Amino acid sequence: MNQTVNQPVKKAKKTLAQRNRIALWSVFFVLATSLALPLMSYSFHWLGMSATAQEAAGVTNPRNSIWSAVREGVPGYSAVKGEGANVLVQSGGTDWLATRNGALIQKLPWIIAGMAGLILLFHLFAGRNKLDNRDNLSGRKIKRWSWIERLVHWVTAISFILLAITGISMLIGKTALIPLLGKAGFAAWAGLAISIHNYIGPLFSVGIALMILMWVWHNFPNRVDMKWLAAGGGLFKKNHPSAGRMNAGEKIWFWLLATVGVVVCITGVIMVAPLLGFQLPAGLDYTRANMQQANLIHGVLGVIWTAIALGHIYIGTAGTEGAFEGMSTGYVSEEWAHQHHDLWAAKMVAKGKVIDPAATVANRAEAATPATPTAQS
Repeated sequence: MNQTVNQPVKKAKKTLAQRNRIALWSVFFVLATSLALPLMSYSFHWLGMSATAQEAAGVTNPRNSIWSAVREGVPGYSAVKGEGANVLVQSGGTDWLATRNGALIQKLPWIIAGMAGLILLFHLFAGRNKLDNRDNLSGRKIKRWSWIERLVHWVTAISFILLAITGISMLIGKTALIPLLGKAGFAAWAGLAISIHNYIGPLFSVGIALMILMWVWHNFPNRVDMKWLAAGGGLFKKNHPSAGRMNAGEKIWFWLLATVGVVVCITGVIMVAPLLGFQLPAGLDYTRANMQQANLIHGVLGVIWTAIALGHIYIGTAGTEGAFEGMSTGYVSEEWAHQHHDLWAAKMVAKGKVIDPAATVANRAEAATPATPTAQS
């Protein structure tokens, strides 16, 4: 009887234990599934990406080919008309910008600063090249430059100074002038500088052409020039080497003007032609590539030319006594001519080209004196 009663009790206990185990495993299964499902999704995603990467390793993406061609400058189609409109990315522009913002801006302008420093040191230690007989000048003059020569010279010289200032402002202004003027101030000055540079440039080019035509016959080198150069032009010694109407230094400056100056003018015209509506000759079309090359050549030679021009300006003004008078009035003293251009001065004396101030004053006085009235009978 007891065995019969105990059996249902044991079955009930067994059933309760089974239920507890089932509940426990169910909770464990739910937790495991909740963790496994996200991990499985990440695993499938990783396996898919790996397979895609393996396939891509053997197959070229057509989009990569398209953008490689664009980067190389291969033209496509564009509804916009004009030179280079079908080229989406021009690699030459990137190379031009890197070169311009590199050595051209960071290093080359120091040539101008270095030249200015050398001139200042020379002037402090050597001083001005003065006339030997400055206290006993006779007053006699020799005509050195005609009015047309002086007009062309001054128009070209003033144009050069304006072009140098505005050109350097455009070249290094972003770095040097923004800290001084501010962004708004520099923007206003840059706009004005660009206009001045673009419109003065053609006038300057005409002046260079006229200078070459007027003075080329006086600037061919000869043996006298070699001796002048060997003597340093008389800058470091009291004795002055012989020279004709143009000494060797002036001839070097002329041929620099006739070569480097002409290239600077041509490259400048190439860049400004689209703005002013110029029609360029064949081979000088204003394509982007030509304009980029012209810009770099223009910048490099322009900076070098400006540095050398500082020496020319110094010698013609503060460096040599009496030189500025010649270009401002057209006449130089007889003493200055014999000291700096003795061979030319001797020819002018032989031709009777020396102007005697006493004769000039007498002629003026006679012309200004009223005629004496004659007695009437």
